[in-house]
Amino acid sequence: MSDKANELFRRGLASEKRFDFESAKATYQEIAVHFGLTPVAFPAASRLEDMDDLMAEKRLYERIDANARRVLSEIGINIADSPELMQILMDADAVDFDNSTAVFVPLKKEYVHDRLAMVPKKLACDPGLNAFGTGATPPFLKRPFDDQLRAASRGEFEEIVRVVADMADVVRIFSLPVATDRSISDYEVARAMEKGFPGLKMTATKNMADPEVAFLRGKDHWLDGTSLITSLAPMRSMVKPFLRSVRTGNILLLLDLTIAGASGPQSPEALLTQIHAQVLFMMVLAQTLNPGVACVHGGIPGVVEAGGDLSYSSPHQPLINAAMARVNLWVAGYPSAQSGGSTSLTEVSQDALSESELSRNTLRKYGVHILRHAMGALGSLNFFSLQKLVEDCERERRSEKIFLENQANKGVIPLYFPADDAALEGIREIAEKGNPKNADHTLRNVEAFMKWEKRINDAARKKLYYPQLNDTVIELIRRGDFTP
Repeated sequence: MSDKANELFRRGLASEKRFDFESAKATYQEIAVHFGLTPVAFPAASRLEDMDDLMAEKRLYERIDANARRVLSEIGINIADSPELMQILMDADAVDFDNSTAVFVPLKKEYVHDRLAMVPKKLACDPGLNAFGTGATPPFLKRPFDDQLRAASRGEFEEIVRVVADMADVVRIFSLPVATDRSISDYEVARAMEKGFPGLKMTATKNMADPEVAFLRGKDHWLDGTSLITSLAPMRSMVKPFLRSVRTGNILLLLDLTIAGASGPQSPEALLTQIHAQVLFMMVLAQTLNPGVACVHGGIPGVVEAGGDLSYSSPHQPLINAAMARVNLWVAGYPSAQSGGSTSLTEVSQDALSESELSRNTLRKYGVHILRHAMGALGSLNFFSLQKLVEDCERERRSEKIFLENQANKGVIPLYFPADDAALEGIREIAEKGNPKNADHTLRNVEAFMKWEKRINDAARKKLYYPQLNDTVIELIRRGDFTP
């Protein structure tokens, strides 16, 4: 009887890993009914407590995916002032000219569906879940005992490559870590990364010549980080680089860096819906020009502090990025890259290291895919420090070990993602008014992130998932507040 109960419990956990929470719930209920006196009954009951919350959370992500597609077909993207993009989509018969209610240029629903079906769901050089690394290309290198702000020189960048290679056991993606000065070109930077680091790498090709961009073609261990859309409109400076990367056939990391309340909606659901829509538009355009080209969903939502600046010290930053990852992992199925594990502090201090560690552990606890910006970054991605990279990696080794040793029987942890039934209407209002700051929807959701934080705090007080990790739960208990 005990063997049967244990087999059922393993089956329930396997269902959770597939994000099939209905099946997991049924399995745990079977244990409760038939095996209530066995040792596995208690952990099964603990998992059963989370199933309704997880099912509700998944339904919200399904709604985000569906509504993002509706943004493209019912609200549209403002490409009217981009003749090149308009011509591409008109030639493909993708524009819905019969739609008279869209704010911008709408795409045909069937066309969106068909093109998104062409996006590969597998990444050849997939580093796996919770693959943390560098990134963000901060403009300044933070040097010990030197307060002068400047980019990295050739020699300094080569040293960064050497150190990152030594840390390859924890650095799972080497995303361009810092800007460089004129002593080394972007192409030479990529060649240095190629020579020194064996794993997955990412760089930006915007400033490369055409033959240099082709260096990434056919390489399954390189991502071409590019972007096109912000605030439901294309960035003029990115149109030609984006189209060139697509036509070259590089693996595309499609980046969207929309910030809540600044360039996108304030509510978490509306924010992710707009970001998801903008990345989906880039995917549709990519598949129009180069069917089957590999795409990584790089929706990286940001949050601001009270003063209005981007804040990587905010407890909301890892939460909203974990939710964006779940939209892809649970529903859409695209390879994804998120952001987190950094800090707004500008000096390499114990506080900066602890903030970064807590943020990484929050993301690890909820589960993400490729995570950029996690090691070496300071000042909300304005600075990169080699000293901090080494310190971050040392802490990361310890956290990884603890996590792996204690993940048995944990299952999937609810994120209690908050619903916003007016998300689609809010995006339309922002599109019509031209700025989220002018939208009534924004004013109604000023406290949305704080309410979400409180919901997580209340749940965390009731159940410890990873008490060995220095994560949000431990900080909550020790300090009485929420600090990931």
